[in-house]
Amino acid sequence: MTSDESDGGLDGSGRLPPTVKGLSLVSLFNDFASEMVYPLLPAFITSLGGGPALVAALDGASDLTSAALKWVSGRWADRPGWRKPLILVGYGTALVIRPFIAFAGVAGTVLGFRVIDRVGKGLRTPARDAMIAGATPPLLLGRAFGFHRAADHFGAVLGSLAAWLLLSRGVAVREVIAWTWLPGLVVMMILVGVLRRAGAIRLPAGSAVTPIDATGRVFWGPVVMLSALTLFRVPEAVLLLRLQGLGVPVATIPLVWAGLHVVRSAAAYPGGWLSDRIGTRGTVAAGGLLFGGVVHLLGAPLGEATAVGLFLGLGVASGLLEPAERALVAQLAPVRTGRGFGAYHGVTGVAALPAALGFGWIYEVAGPSVALSLSALLMALTAVGWLVIRSPGPRPRPTR
Repeated sequence: MTSDESDGGLDGSGRLPPTVKGLSLVSLFNDFASEMVYPLLPAFITSLGGGPALVAALDGASDLTSAALKWVSGRWADRPGWRKPLILVGYGTALVIRPFIAFAGVAGTVLGFRVIDRVGKGLRTPARDAMIAGATPPLLLGRAFGFHRAADHFGAVLGSLAAWLLLSRGVAVREVIAWTWLPGLVVMMILVGVLRRAGAIRLPAGSAVTPIDATGRVFWGPVVMLSALTLFRVPEAVLLLRLQGLGVPVATIPLVWAGLHVVRSAAAYPGGWLSDRIGTRGTVAAGGLLFGGVVHLLGAPLGEATAVGLFLGLGVASGLLEPAERALVAQLAPVRTGRGFGAYHGVTGVAALPAALGFGWIYEVAGPSVALSLSALLMALTAVGWLVIRSPGPRPRPTR
């Protein structure tokens, strides 16, 4: 196994290794910068003449770009010495380009800058997830990814609150977006230190088994089902539009977005713990069913407070799904972990584009109730189907 991440996390101590904590801190400040921008984009695009379909395409096109790169960069991440550069360049690309969204003059330009932003995500994500997996004992994988996702979402809380505070004081949307250079600078300072301290991974001495990757339908069955959960999921940008349609003021949207990430952050580590305790099958199914139920209710006529409360419930679903999905991929691909995460992120990212375009079009043509009810039904069916797909752990092979 080759990597760039070990720091003593394989000693079975039950503690999360420093690499996991360091990369989690990086993600925290990166999402601080990202979420100063994202919840403002639907309103920003519509102010420039774009409609719901373009708002939906914002998620779909950017995720498709990121997915295509993840497929390739996941393979690069398994090459000796490549993970650190991929992570560094990936974060650097996003942090440099993000403030330029503020200078967009037409809606299409916002989409273009967002796609470039996602280029960085496509480069860094498989390498970063593989680095976390390689530094973590197998029995702690759910908690490691839960801790990382909790930090990531807490950064989103801080970013959304910063955006809301600036907007409430009369700062223009463009200026809020431009200020993302500051947390971006913090990200790079922390990241350089984390990568400098990360060493090369080594298998535990005297191990009686050698892990091997799952292949064929054993790997692709679960991954395809996870991609179906993405395919049938209404994009969050569309859900933000739904909140606006139910009367939530635009200036309050960043505050609501922050609340969602508070719930996500609080739920991620318990969700990872639950995945370690009961396995990924039940955890993923519970997350999918919960997401479908909440989305179905959001399709009905609601008051502002009820709509916001239900929207926050999506954070619990994310807290169940995200750590369990990543822990499963690490279990399925314990050797070529970068390739495993590249395939997972690539397939689910490709599924995001038809989901975004399809639900955006249905939302615009048939209305929010139809779009959200259809998403809820398909999510529920997929979650039930997931229960009959075996979710294997890593398969050992005796050493010779």
